[in-house]
Amino acid sequence: MVKKDRDKLEKAGYATPRGGKKGAYQNHVGRSNRVILPYEKLSSVDLRNYQDGYIIRLFPEQYFDAAYNPKQKFINGVDSWIIVGINAFVLYRTHIGKQTFPPLPNWSLRGLEKDGKIVNSRRTKNVTDTGHFVQRIPRIGEFTERIEGVDQGVFAPEYADQTTNYLSQCVLAWLIVHTVGSPYVTTQTKHLQAILAQNGLLGDTSYEYKGVMRHGLCSCPLCLRLLSYEELHKMVSFNEDSVSDNAADQVEGATRSTIVNLFHLEPLVYDRIDHVPANVAWGHHSCNSRLGQRRCRSLRELMDLELKVGIITPEGIESFGWISDDYEMIRSPLGSVWIRISTDGDLDELPKSEDILIEDPDLGTGTLLELEEQLAEKEQE
Repeated sequence: MVKKDRDKLEKAGYATPRGGKKGAYQNHVGRSNRVILPYEKLSSVDLRNYQDGYIIRLFPEQYFDAAYNPKQKFINGVDSWIIVGINAFVLYRTHIGKQTFPPLPNWSLRGLEKDGKIVNSRRTKNVTDTGHFVQRIPRIGEFTERIEGVDQGVFAPEYADQTTNYLSQCVLAWLIVHTVGSPYVTTQTKHLQAILAQNGLLGDTSYEYKGVMRHGLCSCPLCLRLLSYEELHKMVSFNEDSVSDNAADQVEGATRSTIVNLFHLEPLVYDRIDHVPANVAWGHHSCNSRLGQRRCRSLRELMDLELKVGIITPEGIESFGWISDDYEMIRSPLGSVWIRISTDGDLDELPKSEDILIEDPDLGTGTLLELEEQLAEKEQE
């Protein structure tokens, strides 16, 4: 493949967390690296998943009871296996956090050593971590910014071991070959086909079922439009997006986002490893944004559930698509997609009369109470 395609595939193999600087995450490094595990997420992760190691992130309020006083559970309690400076570090994100729970007197900033000397290079297998805490504190008022201590690891949901990451890149390379206008032909990809076949990843039927391919060509899993080769490298323009008419114009070179990017069919979460060959595809930048942290259900998958949706008219019921069994997504056979953005439980309860009744005699009383009753009656209708 040409260099720009190799670069695209290499980038897909990187962990690139948004806002990574604030969390001491490494950015644009391979997914097969040590991960940062937030202390509050430990109950939902399997530590055995992380073959390249892990380090636990603690906030000062999680580790300390009071200034210079670690919580007893970290000393000789249930969390005594978590040792700051060994398999954990404390992340200071606010000035008030550091003032309230300052580092212990014998603590130092996290750093890297090689052959007994401090180094400023990226973490490699030949360096050793030192220190206990990291500071990622923004400037607020008279308090200055404090960005100190080396980045500690990659975002755990983006992790994949080296073999899994490589096979995922192989799938993505195969899909590039099948984009509209691709400069490649399948006869040039015998080695790639052999790798995919050996790992059960070559069958087009599976790709078609998931919406990753359509009629033998690469497609966006959400909108199902066929993807062209040039879209892999062309800068995204929100002017072409029907729901972004008021977005600011993008100047060429001002953003690194392309029209088509890495797309995960299942959202990346802490409780499982989801950057796997069966879960990767190419998709539109805009479709990725709309889908958010939701599972992308294919049209074929919804049709198999046989849950049709329609509208009731005087003439009868007019079906227009299929819905998922959790009501998260509706698809029509012609490509339209509906995604649920809120649930029934998201509505606030109506305020009680004692909370909204006006007591001021100059304004009158009972007005808002009547409004509450009207709202309740309207909702019942």
